[in-house]
Amino acid sequence: MIDGRIYNFSAGPSMLPEPVLLKIRDELLNTAGSGMSVLEMSHRSKVYDEIINAAAANVRELLAVPDNYKVLFLHGGASGLFSAIPMNLGTKSGIADYIISGNFANAAYKEAGKYLKEARIAGSSADDEFRHIPRQEELTLSPDADYVHVCWNNTIFGTKYPYLPETNGVPLVADMSSSIMSEPVDVSRFGAIYAGVQKNLAPAGLTLLIIREDLLGHERADTPKIWKFATQCENNSMLNTPPTFPIYCVKLVTDYLKEQGGLEAMKQRNEEKAAILYDYLDSQDFYLSGVNKADRSMMNVTFRTGDPELDKAFVAGQAERGFSNLKGHRLVGGMRASIYNAMPREGVEALVAYMKDFAAAH
Repeated sequence: MIDGRIYNFSAGPSMLPEPVLLKIRDELLNTAGSGMSVLEMSHRSKVYDEIINAAAANVRELLAVPDNYKVLFLHGGASGLFSAIPMNLGTKSGIADYIISGNFANAAYKEAGKYLKEARIAGSSADDEFRHIPRQEELTLSPDADYVHVCWNNTIFGTKYPYLPETNGVPLVADMSSSIMSEPVDVSRFGAIYAGVQKNLAPAGLTLLIIREDLLGHERADTPKIWKFATQCENNSMLNTPPTFPIYCVKLVTDYLKEQGGLEAMKQRNEEKAAILYDYLDSQDFYLSGVNKADRSMMNVTFRTGDPELDKAFVAGQAERGFSNLKGHRLVGGMRASIYNAMPREGVEALVAYMKDFAAAH
């Protein structure tokens, strides 16, 4: 770690790779030899056209995106896509299935109800306080649905899909905001994948959408122009001024991921980091981890002491150890360590050392 920097366990916006931050610093006043900063560059310029096209090409390469899929950079965050997905994909039967595995899956379901004839809950782990991912046998899927929606990794509760739901040909749509680029994904098994980039790819303000071409052009007549996926494709994500700086950062981060060996290498690193923390949690009884082991997230690890006052003390002591953002989400309390791609192994090892010291002292 660069001197003066701390281990930031924030769920998002989150850490960026230090080589990327240094590249941004070095190019900030003169990006790509243009004589100007990317922060002040016209999105219609030749230099910026090369940046956005390179970012999209990197995404396609890293995720092995098939030729019959489009890559879009959009406004609005994943929450904006909660509305745009039903507007664009929910117009044939007007019915869509939502699998509720946490807060954001539920938020997407509620938003979809405003635009669909019917948003259906195909399965839910709410009765289990979202400690597990609903299994295939728990699902009641609609054969006439326009799509099935899932939240692939649940940032708040610390769970991730351990299997790919079988939808019997109905397009599967996945919010992958907190797991995108952490491991390889078979894009061809999904109708659409979307992600806010502020976890693993860039600063906040941008949404990545990967969508199969046959799903384009069926939007509601009253869909705002900015949310028409087909129109955005026709304009190379630049119907209006896009979030230029985050797109530039996506280009740099994906360059970095390629240099590191791609997503297979990232998966190995992320599995090793998560194992350090989970192995410690499983070896002791001071801290509790309420998530079903088979459904544990590699990106967001939740834990608690069982005593709210001790949890507060643990969070209060983080700054002295060079950490930040270990407080759990307000919906669940406790602690949460988000260990995205940019979190080095040393950060996880340092956290476990603090956990051991805190347990010994209390």
